[in-house]
Amino acid sequence: MAGPPPKPWPTGIAETLEPLVRRVLAPNPSPYTFTGTETYLVGDGERIAVIDPGPDDPAHVDAIMAAAGSAKVAAIMCTHTHRDHSPAARPLAARTGAPIVGCAPLVLDDEALAAWGPRADAAFDSAYAPDRVLADGEAMTGPGWTLTAVHTPGHTSNHLCFALEQTGALFTGDHVMGWSTSVVVPPDGDMTDYMASLDRLYARDDRVYYPAHGPQIDNPRQLVRGMIGHRRQRENQIVRLLREDGPHTGAQFVPKMYKGLDPRLAGAAEMSVTAHLIDLERRAMVGRSGDSWTAI
Repeated sequence: MAGPPPKPWPTGIAETLEPLVRRVLAPNPSPYTFTGTETYLVGDGERIAVIDPGPDDPAHVDAIMAAAGSAKVAAIMCTHTHRDHSPAARPLAARTGAPIVGCAPLVLDDEALAAWGPRADAAFDSAYAPDRVLADGEAMTGPGWTLTAVHTPGHTSNHLCFALEQTGALFTGDHVMGWSTSVVVPPDGDMTDYMASLDRLYARDDRVYYPAHGPQIDNPRQLVRGMIGHRRQRENQIVRLLREDGPHTGAQFVPKMYKGLDPRLAGAAEMSVTAHLIDLERRAMVGRSGDSWTAI
């Protein structure tokens, strides 16, 4: 996990990354968001798209509007519905008249959530209400740009990436980030789906990734290959610990697997371990009794 770059961070400033892509950083840094959520404006003509409008922060919405300038916002596109990604869609839609499109709304089972204890990652945006949900392979278009939805569940069950067909760029939301691996939190986060989505991205030939947190990724396939290997190492480590040290609860894995971890991230680490354990259970490699897990 990389540390943040030195301050000041370019909050609220439109940075041009390539002719069709600009980035505006939201002022919401945290242990889970790095320097903040990065909103992208796509297009250089009269109609543009906004990807991941971010938190409902008036200053950030003002910064998006300033970056848009005289261009019409034709679509507000959300990769998923964590509250650092989609809530600003509503005030931005109110100011521009643009439709909210992209990922599906997420209906969470409160009973299932309660069974897993307090959530360690950002909470979901329960008020998210898209005008149009994009199925895998569906696209939004504007003058000189086409954004195609790529279904990538795992971090959340409703996660999408968006491919900019004209330039080979992929907007990866939280599925692949530029500073850390993604947190996968059950019951909505699913490690089996996450790994399958990584395999899907590895099979693509995207030129560059623009994540919602951290710097752009100029070696996408190399990074994804490394992420897959990292996750496989984690699952092997889990199985080895169970075989060598006997049954573990999820929390007991964390100090053994995450040396020097920021204490604020311990809950997230435990949930990622649990996501691995559920995946391993499906593959008949581990079993559980109550809160305790054992190797099979």
